[in-house]
Amino acid sequence: MFSRRHPYLFSILMLAGLGTVGMIFLSLMVMAAVGRHAAFDGDKVGIVEIVGPIIDSTRLVEQIKSFREEESVKAIVLRIDSPGGGVGPAQEIYREIRKTTATKKVVVSMGAVAASGGYYVAAASDGIVANPGTITGSIGVIMGYTNFEALMEKIGLTPVVVKSGEFKDIGSPLRPMSPEEKRLLEGVTQTIHRQFVTDIAEGRRIEAAQVQAIADGRIFTGEDAKTLGLVDRLGNFQDAVQWAGELGGIKGTVETVYPEKERSSLIRYLMESALQIWMRSAAGNRMAPQARM
Repeated sequence: MFSRRHPYLFSILMLAGLGTVGMIFLSLMVMAAVGRHAAFDGDKVGIVEIVGPIIDSTRLVEQIKSFREEESVKAIVLRIDSPGGGVGPAQEIYREIRKTTATKKVVVSMGAVAASGGYYVAAASDGIVANPGTITGSIGVIMGYTNFEALMEKIGLTPVVVKSGEFKDIGSPLRPMSPEEKRLLEGVTQTIHRQFVTDIAEGRRIEAAQVQAIADGRIFTGEDAKTLGLVDRLGNFQDAVQWAGELGGIKGTVETVYPEKERSSLIRYLMESALQIWMRSAAGNRMAPQARM
């Protein structure tokens, strides 16, 4: 009855329905392809990519652990293109790399930038390859936030805070920082900086004093970093892969393998992304400034 009265509308609805079914089928095919396991036939070098700010270490730690436990993966290359990030995540990745180097060789390939936390995790490896123009170094720790007190006064809003202790709202953007609070945060920053220097010295097998002398936040090119002992070789990603293969005892052409990609629906991805944004926002509203490296 509907098709007789509105033949054009019926045709449009049918085409739209077929198109929707087709899109769903295509999406399922793509997700199935993405979810396939990495091929582990024959000896290979595993590739783990650390790209962008280091915010969460979970996925990277799992990838490193997976390659460490896979017998056919004879060595690992970490491709780093990161300006740094959170202290905790960087330390977790560093720790997993150190555990891995006890049984399997790990080589780092630096891209455009591998600075601060990016260099921190690189230092845990057996060897580092950088481009001559790679930006690296920036060994240091920073805390910072924006004070909105003058803005709040201008628009006529008065913040009210009830707290259980003197330092519970430390780093509040709604009032000036007290001298005691500043000293406390400086102490935390210096403690983390000491950990940074110690771990680099241990990973690179050099004296802590040698690292401390250049650990003032300055950046270096890959060429300068090699002169300073922060980098082992100059070269590109393929050079790092070849070196890792040699260290892993692979003869002939070195083949690579990447981690298996997780199968995830678009709805799940959007929900998880929204949850992470909300959690970070909520944490930022009630916690002290976060240390970054």
